[in-house]
Amino acid sequence: MAASPSTARALNDRLALRLLQREGPLTAARLKQLTGLSRPTVADLVERLTAAGLIEVAGESREQRRGPNARLYGIVADRAHLAALDVRTESVAVLVSDLLGRVLAEASVPIGDDTRTGPAVERAVTLVERTVKEAGAERLHTVGIGAPGLIDPAGGELRDSSGLPAWHRRLVAALQERFPAARIGVENETNLAALAEQRDGAARDRETFVLLWLGLGIGAGVVLDGTLRRGVSGGAGEIGFLPVPGAGGLPSSGDCHGGFHSLAGAAAVTALAAEHGVGAGPADDAARPRGPAGPPGAGGGRAGDAVDPGDPPGSGSGAVARPAAARITPEGVVEPEPRAAVLVRAAVRDLGADAAAGRFLDDLADRVALGAAAVVSVLDPGCLVLAGEIGRAGGEALAARVQDRLDRISPLATEVRPTALGGGAVLRGALLTARDRAQDVLFAPLAP
Repeated sequence: MAASPSTARALNDRLALRLLQREGPLTAARLKQLTGLSRPTVADLVERLTAAGLIEVAGESREQRRGPNARLYGIVADRAHLAALDVRTESVAVLVSDLLGRVLAEASVPIGDDTRTGPAVERAVTLVERTVKEAGAERLHTVGIGAPGLIDPAGGELRDSSGLPAWHRRLVAALQERFPAARIGVENETNLAALAEQRDGAARDRETFVLLWLGLGIGAGVVLDGTLRRGVSGGAGEIGFLPVPGAGGLPSSGDCHGGFHSLAGAAAVTALAAEHGVGAGPADDAARPRGPAGPPGAGGGRAGDAVDPGDPPGSGSGAVARPAAARITPEGVVEPEPRAAVLVRAAVRDLGADAAAGRFLDDLADRVALGAAAVVSVLDPGCLVLAGEIGRAGGEALAARVQDRLDRISPLATEVRPTALGGGAVLRGALLTARDRAQDVLFAPLAP
């Protein structure tokens, strides 16, 4: 059955907008080539999208002579502004972008674990307001938030968990009150990291893969056939509760102590480093200041990872363990970093010069491979991406060791890769989801 004229126009408009999003500014002639549409049809859609304020003349093509045929049409980037938040137990990072995803401003702020709920929420919301103002935006169209914890797949709300700060659950309502016109969505941080790796990172060539988050806590983002899988309750990937050999017991429904978390979480990795006599040098500590006088996200000056016996369900990258240091990203955003990641990074640096560093990384890979093998045996993803603060710190050295062990204990061929996005994966994933949601709204069929 042939599409009606209005349906055909809507499909053509969306196709053209998606091409302009992916390719950047294009001439009408190039749009004709890429869409396969006739010249009159392309001319009509260009006129229609320009009148709707969705596209504009963005310059002239050097390949064409001056005149109408040389005009480059691009999406009106400031038609909408977006915000992405990475909400941690002791900090918040935010960025504001235009509709194309170009970052206009970034900032972060520490929120100590002794901060009361009201002041914590106000501090986070004020950070967003200040960053929006710095970006030159008048309002926000869509906000994407990444947070540890279980997200209710039906309502998209952060579920209550005793191990997470109360201000996390209050933040969405406070942001909605401050930005009433904005569309606000929350997603588990590990899932957002997986989406970012799928679109822009280590899994760009994979339709199916699993991201293993190794950080303050343990989690997994599962992507099957190109789609993120959250599970019935939103708990797909809660592998911190996975029973594995060597964990010293079995986890319970409310405590992952005795599960995979007890082998590969930040506290366990810090203890393993101590067993091997691996420590961070003065340069490592100097590069990651601590204490109240340090930069945002410094984690309150703890000497190590203070952890309750087990993180709660939905801990993702860590709902209880506290960061011992801070790391400044290339973009200038300060993010918390567990001491375990500092130690792993130091060991990677000292490989070849310190036998203990190699033994530490070997034993760490043994532990990671146990959880990875269980995931592989159930899902057969073909690819694992090691992410989170510890996965990032281990890089190729840790990934190669996990690969070697996985090849020996699993009959299923699986490639192990380190993250390609570093510490910005959660923010990147939050921005991508916000951009997609905004474009779905703005690129909806135009009224005839």
